[in-house]
Amino acid sequence: MLNMHALYLFHTIAVQGSVTRAADLLNISQPAITAQIKKLEKEIGITLLIPQGRGIALTSEAKELLGFTQRIFAITGQVEQWINEYHQGQRGQIRLAATYLPAHFLLPAWIAKFKQQYEHVDMTITTTNSTDALRQLLQMEVDIAIYGGLAEEQTADIQAEELFRDELWFVVAPNHRYAHQHISLQEMMKEPFVMREQGSSTRERLLALCRTHNTPPPQIPLQFNGLPEAIQAVIAGYGANFVSSFVVRDYVERGQLARVFVNDVYLQNSIAICTRLHEPLSIASQQFIHTIRQDSFIK
Repeated sequence: MLNMHALYLFHTIAVQGSVTRAADLLNISQPAITAQIKKLEKEIGITLLIPQGRGIALTSEAKELLGFTQRIFAITGQVEQWINEYHQGQRGQIRLAATYLPAHFLLPAWIAKFKQQYEHVDMTITTTNSTDALRQLLQMEVDIAIYGGLAEEQTADIQAEELFRDELWFVVAPNHRYAHQHISLQEMMKEPFVMREQGSSTRERLLALCRTHNTPPPQIPLQFNGLPEAIQAVIAGYGANFVSSFVVRDYVERGQLARVFVNDVYLQNSIAICTRLHEPLSIASQQFIHTIRQDSFIK
């Protein structure tokens, strides 16, 4: 097998044009570097260096070999750079699962900020409900889950770092009889609700609220897999929704939706970064989480 170390010594001598300069650059004695080159010449059966005055000259074969070594060690340098960038978080892959709220309202800005500094890190984002986001994390299909909600049961295998909280609101169309009114939970639960699919944490929070207050759960005659569709149905005048204030605040301020104030009910929604407990993250993933923590919105 070709001695790559000796080949690199030859390459350095050829590029520097001097055994002395190559030895100084590599911090190797001249006799040692000369001995390595003679050994290489013997192994490959080709003379590479010939004396010329007080220095050396490349043979025609050595000049041809230099063309190969320039490509070899250029690639080697690229590999070393790639390894360094990987360990510095400049390269790699991040797989994310996120629930609707962070995926649509928070992640775009976080990712844009992150990619400005780490443009060569590949990112894959899956938007799903809270149950599936945590399932993907536990089954190692993703590296990080950005979770909007509050799980009733938090598995011991997941570490959650809360970023901030927002309120959960009951909302209806502006012309609804309960718009801007203060009513009881029992009255609110008599309204038809437009909700997301089973597995949505907000839907589960609503059902848990009913159990806590010993109130019959609402009827959910209209169900969507996406939150925008559910919100648009309520705006159009059908039913009510129980949703993060972060999602509907602009609709309420524009008068497209109206809040219903349910007596003695104040719930908050937690936005959290979830990772697998006791499992080290890649440098790129650590850098992305650092970017999220440093975002001005959550300081």
